[in-house]
Amino acid sequence: MTRDRHHTIAVKVGSVTIGGRNPIVVQSMTNTDTADVDATTKQVRELAIAGSELVRITVNTSEAAAKVATIREKLDGLGCYVPLVGDFHYNGHKLLIDYPECAQALDKYRINPGNVGFGKKKDNQFAIMIEQAIKYDKPIRIGVNWGSLDQDLLTKMMDDNAKRSAPLDTDEVMQEALIISALNSAERAVELGLPKDHIVLSCKVSGVQKLISVYRDISQRCDYALHLGLTEAGMGSKGIVASTASLGVLLQEGIGDTIRISLTPEPNGDRCNEVIVAQEILQTMGLRSFTPLVTACPGCGRTTSTVFQELAENIQAYVRGQMPIWRKKYIGVEDMNLAVMGCIVNGPGESKHADIGISLPGTGENPSAPVFIDGEKTVTLKGENIADDFKKIVDDYVKSKYAIKQG
Repeated sequence: MTRDRHHTIAVKVGSVTIGGRNPIVVQSMTNTDTADVDATTKQVRELAIAGSELVRITVNTSEAAAKVATIREKLDGLGCYVPLVGDFHYNGHKLLIDYPECAQALDKYRINPGNVGFGKKKDNQFAIMIEQAIKYDKPIRIGVNWGSLDQDLLTKMMDDNAKRSAPLDTDEVMQEALIISALNSAERAVELGLPKDHIVLSCKVSGVQKLISVYRDISQRCDYALHLGLTEAGMGSKGIVASTASLGVLLQEGIGDTIRISLTPEPNGDRCNEVIVAQEILQTMGLRSFTPLVTACPGCGRTTSTVFQELAENIQAYVRGQMPIWRKKYIGVEDMNLAVMGCIVNGPGESKHADIGISLPGTGENPSAPVFIDGEKTVTLKGENIADDFKKIVDDYVKSKYAIKQG
């Protein structure tokens, strides 16, 4: 059982509220050139349809900043109102001033204290960004990353540590520097006039144990809303496993108000995979419901044919494809549970536990598959069209079980 959520101050980002024990929010980020309006609009919309509740876009050049308002207008015209977060590095202070329409169109600004400026310019450029956030009433995320940590702060802390009678190891000093950078930046933003309910913090590292340690620490030292993410998580199964291992521990302890899974997509891969992974982490932990869960056995010597695997894959893809339609129309459909089982050993039992379950007979047996609805056997499917017949049963169940949304 998860612990009670760590209490944080609620932050309103467009139509979405982060923290304050509100549902944990799924965030994603585009990898398009923001100056390419069509490509960015298309990808933001795809991420939103997949279930991303906030989408971050890169704002790194004048060309990109000049297109942000147009992207917002195009998304609105398509009925896609997902809040946009501007990702600024190095020149954000200048872009926000030079392109006021960009500053207004964005719903939140992401600021990295490690590269907002250097030397004497740093404090002034940070102040300019905070002033713009105040001017346009926008929340910010102070996103500290150990790959771009404030070098002046780190050097000072390393020097101070060297003078200690019992110096800490380098990793401990770096962890403390990450946290101090975030907290000091938040304190400075408040001093400049930005309300605490306009501030989200993150302290991202790429090591699983280090991430857990950092967030456990900072969660005890502040009540700012916290954004979780394992930075540079990696590609494929490595990125998924590492992100799940680290975020799962923190979420179980009640830490975290919004998450992003920083997967490296394969060439021409689907950017929406990071959204699906984030949703599945939250849903399998019982923290959110996004789409009906499909329980399926792993297969064994009793399921050597491909019929079972194909059916499980087919049903999972069908349900995920239907969810954008179902979610708009029916109340509570995301809580539905399905079971697609491969043989008679555990199949009937698991099928009875699900809202709708189907149990194939196993290799070498007649293709006869009993279907269970709300724990009761209702029909036995046979023949070549079991998948299509089962989809129709799922459709009929949704229509009869879940109330239609009003308005």
